Amino acid sequence: MSELASESWTSPPRRARASESAVRAGAGEALPSRRIAFAAFAGTTIEFYDFFIYGTAAALVFGTVFFPALGAAAGTVAAIATFAVAFLARPLGSVLFGHLGDRLGRKRTLIATLTLMGLATVAVGLLPGAATIGVAAPVLLVLLRFAQGLAVGGEWGGAALLAAEYAPPRRRGRFTMYPQLGPGAAFALTSATFLIIGLTMSPAAFVAWGWRIPFLLSVVLLGIGLYVRLRIEETPVFRELVARRQRSAAPLREALRRRTGPILLAGGALSAVFAYGYIGTVHLTSYGTAVLGLPRPTMLVLGVVGGIVLLIAAAVAARWSDRVGRRRVVLVGNAAAAVAGPAAV
Repeated sequence: MSELASESWTSPPRRARASESAVRAGAGEALPSRRIAFAAFAGTTIEFYDFFIYGTAAALVFGTVFFPALGAAAGTVAAIATFAVAFLARPLGSVLFGHLGDRLGRKRTLIATLTLMGLATVAVGLLPGAATIGVAAPVLLVLLRFAQGLAVGGEWGGAALLAAEYAPPRRRGRFTMYPQLGPGAAFALTSATFLIIGLTMSPAAFVAWGWRIPFLLSVVLLGIGLYVRLRIEETPVFRELVARRQRSAAPLREALRRRTGPILLAGGALSAVFAYGYIGTVHLTSYGTAVLGLPRPTMLVLGVVGGIVLLIAAAVAARWSDRVGRRRVVLVGNAAAAVAGPAAV
């Protein structure tokens, strides 16, 4: 459901005219832009909260709960490996929900991704450990993690597209900022949740059952997210394409045939962002507690700070992109990452 995939509906000139007229039509509708912004922000925040709590729990307790026979070090490695399963599922989720988004609409697809993520996350919170059901525990954990990967694969691009298709041409950076604020807010919320729970119970209780609380709280966030997304309308661009009967029967195939270069370029430009992001959110939590011996609360406080910094940086970059262009912002961001990453080591 990416913006690149959406270009497969029509040839570029026709699609440009359709998009511009749809935006003009959408500007006069009653649907407030604030509602769209909040729907995009809330959805990605909830999705990435669910995604990040798994990574935090994998770094802190999953080795003990689901891989006790492997020992502390190997168990942590196995737990982090289950976290990586989602990255195999995310491209599949992007393809699957991208196709559905082009066929059924953005709203329906984003409701589906949110529901899938919420149910999978709550199921992880209810999953018995290896001491109770043996090898079935890690197997089911991997399957649920795969479902999370499918969901977030469809969510991130879909929410950005939802915001972009409502955005006026000169404010696309500002509008599409809201989905990207979600990961920063989600990481801060994840770290704060684990921090509060860890400070209010003993380490033994945290390992035994306390880690499950953030997963079970996801059902509340799921309800909020569904309420918000059910109240928005389908995007004016998609409604116009449906009215003109210009939807493609095979959106992915057409996108790859017509836009192979931009798709590969966009994926490559984002690789550093995702790599550094997940190193910072998952690996450093495990490394700080297991290798450096830092207290768990210290690492979680750093996680809250990191999430806030990510949120602010995304907002500044989005606003800047409306002034100087997307290309320049992406180049500066990747150059900064190339310097900051090795320097941090």
